Amino acid sequence: MLFKAKQKPGWLSLAVERDRVDIAHVSRPGYGRPLVTLCETYRREGSLEHTMTRLRRERSLDAFRLTALMPAGQYQLLQVDAPDVSASELASALRWRLKDLIDFPVESAVVETMQVPAGGPAAGRAAQVFAVVARAEAIRLHAEPLQRSGLGLETIDIHENAQRNISALFERPGRAVALLAFDETAGLLTVTAGGELCLARRIDLSLSALGDMDESGRQAVYDRITLELQRSIDHFDRHFGFVTLDRMLLTGVGPVLGLRDVLAENLDLPVEMLDLADAIDFPSIPELRTTARQAQCLAGIGAALRTVSTAAGGR
Repeated sequence: MLFKAKQKPGWLSLAVERDRVDIAHVSRPGYGRPLVTLCETYRREGSLEHTMTRLRRERSLDAFRLTALMPAGQYQLLQVDAPDVSASELASALRWRLKDLIDFPVESAVVETMQVPAGGPAAGRAAQVFAVVARAEAIRLHAEPLQRSGLGLETIDIHENAQRNISALFERPGRAVALLAFDETAGLLTVTAGGELCLARRIDLSLSALGDMDESGRQAVYDRITLELQRSIDHFDRHFGFVTLDRMLLTGVGPVLGLRDVLAENLDLPVEMLDLADAIDFPSIPELRTTARQAQCLAGIGAALRTVSTAAGGR
């Protein structure tokens, strides 16, 4: 795949929220670390189409390859046994396995697949696959305002993939890493190994909800999160015995700092706060040095970390 002459290298991501749009551009110089050249937030004014038409003109978005994040509540990521069919038939075969796992008719679903890594001692288990399932109507409603604004949108991605792209930068050779990221609406746990997504879990708890609780209520939530993480780590160890999970990274603000201390005391692995500066350069964006801005922009930066090779593979 070759870039058009007018396009800048790398990808620019669009993360559309209820009242704002986050945009991030990342390039990958052949000689060094990923480089964030743009990371900005704009308030939505009027319709999404109107907002994006304005941004396309003001920020020359036509100069970028564009990917958009699907809102987290508009799709499901399910892990199921892989049907014994060819790769070209996989999505079709999965539809009938998914019909009892979703709350809308499977005939109106769009299904995409990603392989779950397997190997080593766990290789004898049934092959697994991730199925990304969304209503066709939800995808249309998300994409059409962007397209009507004149944007040449190339892909739509999911938050789990975006977070995987971040996590992969922090992997140590031959080891897996867990990343737990909180934003305004929820938490997302991912575990990656060899740059591949092995496990993903949603935690339905927002930072604002944690901040509004008293100390006893917050401690109860910390305990619940700790238990959920322990179960997820046990699941990973049972099913991915060929690789060792050696640490957990945590990102977020406010109450997340208290959660870090609780997790460090109760999990059998180191728990560290994520700092994007350890793996990504952003010399012209000083606000990204703050924990709060990193947490807000994590998914957008992760989505913009796509590469030509991963894009060709549907990542």
